[in-house]
Amino acid sequence: MPPKKLTPAEMPPADYAFYGLVWAGTVLTEHLDRALTKAHDLPVSWFEVMLWLATSTEPVSASVLGNSTMLSRTQVSRVVDALQSRGLVARTQSPRDARSVEVSLTEEGRRVFEEADATRRACLAPVFTDVLDHRDIEALNTVWHKLKASQDF
Repeated sequence: MPPKKLTPAEMPPADYAFYGLVWAGTVLTEHLDRALTKAHDLPVSWFEVMLWLATSTEPVSASVLGNSTMLSRTQVSRVVDALQSRGLVARTQSPRDARSVEVSLTEEGRRVFEEADATRRACLAPVFTDVLDHRDIEALNTVWHKLKASQDF
């Protein structure tokens, strides 16, 4: 006989909420990764770096990218290398710190980002933004900010 599955009523609410976040993040990220890779040959980790660069008015240091994204410094470096080899980002010497390098999108990078961002929005609409209302989105933003602010590790 197969083991019995726990229902939400039988699981402690904090556990259910935590695994719900993990499930949603995993499923949505995999869904988005497939769509971005198929349409633009752009894995979701590359898109994440491009998203942070696209929303910044100035070039961004690699350490800031590491702190802003869900990638390690090593992963950020590899992603930036790959994006640079495709002509999508440029590295420049930091005017504030000669030991530091800053990263920015090239014109081609901005064009590719805009196309990929349209794909992202279309991909997520039926499984995220069309499912959740404004209050749901605000609640998720509140939760995310609280969790991010309490990060001590």
